[in-house]
Amino acid sequence: MRQILLEDAHRQAQRMAWAYVALLCVLALALAACHSLTPVDTAPLDHAGMSYDAIQQMKALHVTAPEVASLAQARQGGLSDAACVSLLQLFRGRNQPFDAGAAVAGMTQAGLSEQTILDLAKLNQLGLASGELLAMRLAGLSDEIILEVARRHAASQPVLAGASLAGLKNVGVRGATLLELVRRGIPDSQAGAIASFRRRGATDADVLRSFPGTR
Repeated sequence: MRQILLEDAHRQAQRMAWAYVALLCVLALALAACHSLTPVDTAPLDHAGMSYDAIQQMKALHVTAPEVASLAQARQGGLSDAACVSLLQLFRGRNQPFDAGAAVAGMTQAGLSEQTILDLAKLNQLGLASGELLAMRLAGLSDEIILEVARRHAASQPVLAGASLAGLKNVGVRGATLLELVRRGIPDSQAGAIASFRRRGATDADVLRSFPGTR
């Protein structure tokens, strides 16, 4: 009889334990559901000047609080509503959170066109590489050159560094020639030789003849 009572008590304790575990699971799911239903505060986007329609598009893309802050930076930097939405869509397509607001704002203020910024985003070049690209723009290099450098970076192909291109510009190499050198895949190791050649009186045509590259 004592053994039967002990077995009954053991089974009851097991049932209570499982009921407790089930209750914890239900509470955890309820907490997660409440958290997911909590609306993200999009007021920073409104304060940055974003339109109601654009904010609704952001909400439809399930924008997160950190992304709201980053997008507000981009918008305050001068990027249009449409471009902000496009950027979030591009990052969503790669399953990446949008965190390039500061980089985008800097590029916009430096004069890069929205289309160039969107093209850089498509190449996934708004991360660590954006600092060099911004410095290139500040040095007076064209959007076309910057975008071509970014394309080669994205493809892991050799290319003249931004600082080297700025240096060649300073010794008189024209923008069209710089762009062609980038397209040819001239490695950065040859930048010094090109600059020296130019200082000795070589024309842009001479430079292009002497540095054919590999494309």
